[in-house]
Amino acid sequence: MGVASEKDASEAMKLCVFDLRRGQTEGQELDKILFFYPADLPLSTQLSVIGLSEGLVTFTRIFSPEAPCEVIEAERHSHVFYEAEPDIWMVMVVEKESEAIWRVDALRRVLKEVHTLFVMFHGSARALVDRDPSGGLVRTHLYYFIMDFLSDFSIGTKLQLPNFRDSLKERGTLQMLTVGREAAIEVQSLVAVLESCAGDTLCYSLTMFQDLLVSTNLSPIDTVNLFTYAVLRLTPLALSHGASSWSHSRKADTACNTSTGALLLNSGPAAEQYYNSSDASPLLRHNYPLVRPLQHSKWSKGKDGFLTTDIWGRDVNSLVPTCPTIWLRQTEEKMYILAYQHRGLTVILLIPVSSVSGEQGIAMLKQQILENASLKMLKVEERLSRGWGGENAYHVSGYRYLLVDGDRYISRASPPGKVTTLTKDSLVALSKLREEVDSIKGRSVCDNSCHEKDLEISIRAKNNAWLIARLTRGKELYMVLEKSNETLLYASEAVEKFSERYCNGAFSLD
Repeated sequence: MGVASEKDASEAMKLCVFDLRRGQTEGQELDKILFFYPADLPLSTQLSVIGLSEGLVTFTRIFSPEAPCEVIEAERHSHVFYEAEPDIWMVMVVEKESEAIWRVDALRRVLKEVHTLFVMFHGSARALVDRDPSGGLVRTHLYYFIMDFLSDFSIGTKLQLPNFRDSLKERGTLQMLTVGREAAIEVQSLVAVLESCAGDTLCYSLTMFQDLLVSTNLSPIDTVNLFTYAVLRLTPLALSHGASSWSHSRKADTACNTSTGALLLNSGPAAEQYYNSSDASPLLRHNYPLVRPLQHSKWSKGKDGFLTTDIWGRDVNSLVPTCPTIWLRQTEEKMYILAYQHRGLTVILLIPVSSVSGEQGIAMLKQQILENASLKMLKVEERLSRGWGGENAYHVSGYRYLLVDGDRYISRASPPGKVTTLTKDSLVALSKLREEVDSIKGRSVCDNSCHEKDLEISIRAKNNAWLIARLTRGKELYMVLEKSNETLLYASEAVEKFSERYCNGAFSLD
């Protein structure tokens, strides 16, 4: 990661995490800072940003104690807020640029994603603060985790945050593979065999083909978290590029538009200014282990098909990499991760740490899987491959669309390569349309009527493209029709045909 000048950094995106329960005594204000990016900004500037954010949070709570502040629009900047945990706030400050055109909900989803992934690997930030009241432990973990996370947005020495070109994407959702009845039966049979390998131990599994989810028995929130990490670091595409497949596709999508909304990526040695200061020294003295799950190029496929990494360290006696672990959100259990991969198929098995006797028990379980399930995994991969239509499998000619099922955390969209064919005017107009829909949804939540009202908005862009949003019963459809230079009736009929054929009539007006 490159280092930019302080002047450039001061004009770039700022991201901070602070704790309202700390630093409330005069002279102790630094205690409330848990993370700040760019880290080499003067502490006075960091305190100024966090002080303003804290003031805005406190002020807005007076008028809306039950609905936390989400965004404050200033003349030159947008301040995006996310209360990650009680009294622990994440704030992103982005400069308003003519080319950027941020959507607030998309930026908040970035904050939510990095926090949920952090909790999955490290537990809550509050628990880390309680474990080490000096703050050294939580600061060190947050710093390396968030910086590794931000590296996925880097293009050269700049950050490319979600902007109008990502209007047909929905972060924090699952992308599913559509399978036939016979393939589904094969997958269910594979899951049963994997569960039998674990004996009487309650285990969970998640099966993926390429970057798409096939099956899982995890809770919805844990499925989203593990799926997100798998796409970032574990799938065949992620492994082949030594980086997240999402980041790779973003770089490809924006190869000709790297100036759009670009922000300076700024870390470097100056981070020691605070994170390795005397306040963080207790971490070093106590020699807490540092795990960085989002480091690039740290996962690889072994000869036996299992994915391995030394991110969690190595066994002192055998030098075998320590098995990775995560925390489940629903059950709050600590689980071992066992990931097996054959061509496009990735199967992840989660085993409670409390039920396995260390690395020896993990080795025995791997052997059981190889003996009893490896052949079945080969057959499942072959069947899924035969039915897979490639990266354009879900392209619908003439349409550029995004389908979202908010209740099930599922989305489906036009392939990225097809979205790049849309004009800038269409994408900008769609981003503004989605911003308006986000605002309407926000007001509905405050009125406790989120799913009670259907919504339809149709807009003719200045390039004559039709932009359409339809919401009904927790489902959302966004569509761009650039070649329908006809009437609103023509555009509506096109949406009706799409709804009947691909959505079981969910968005039909009848």
